[in-house]
Amino acid sequence: MVENAIFYDASKCIGCRGCQVACKQWNGLPGDKTVFWGSYENPRTLTGNTWTKINFREKREGDNVKFLFAKTQCMHCSEPSCVAVCATGAARKMPDGRVEIDQNRCVGCKNCVVACPFGAANFSEDTGTSRKCHRCPDRVEAGLKPACVSTCVTGALNFGERSEMIKLAKQRRQGLWAEGQKAIFYGLNEAGGTNTIYLLNDEPEAYGLPKNPQVATANIFAGWLGVGVAGALIALVPFKSFLEARERGLKGGRS
Repeated sequence: MVENAIFYDASKCIGCRGCQVACKQWNGLPGDKTVFWGSYENPRTLTGNTWTKINFREKREGDNVKFLFAKTQCMHCSEPSCVAVCATGAARKMPDGRVEIDQNRCVGCKNCVVACPFGAANFSEDTGTSRKCHRCPDRVEAGLKPACVSTCVTGALNFGERSEMIKLAKQRRQGLWAEGQKAIFYGLNEAGGTNTIYLLNDEPEAYGLPKNPQVATANIFAGWLGVGVAGALIALVPFKSFLEARERGLKGGRS
């Protein structure tokens, strides 16, 4: 099966957050309780009930300040860290390129939450499981685009075969260069390549994106498991000593 991807053109995004609303509406996600913290960006991070959001960043250029917008969600990595560290097989890479978390198999261990370099997987107190963007497979199977893509009024979001999205992104980059604008790809190679591709007008970190996202592997998970087992064994040593001392005391009391 051909892998699909989302192409996000930051130069066309106006920060309307229609994608945030569409995601919640289609997936029946409750709103997160938030407070004003000095930015139009809300909520501040992705959560178990917020699977996509727009980052708002301000950048000063001389006497002017401009907004930088970046849509954040699961990157649907080619080498997903969440899949590598999932102990139950709930997180899995699908043939169409997306990454999903099977809610029936997830035990809420939060390994994926720790491992994801993009902060996309998050624990939901409502369900006791990790949740994130699954890229609307029900819509795609019905011949529709993901909810966030369908609602974008400026054409900042596009969806299709990954190769076609890369071609579209390269064409757009040429156009921005011709206008004298900076145009930087993100997601083509990061984290082994992702199925969410960005075209940015500035460096990734200016948008709140990790510059060099690190991919977790099964070896790392094995290391975590080893540390956990070792910790448990160490904890048993004083407990064993306590039991032995208690037994000696009981025997002394009976003699």
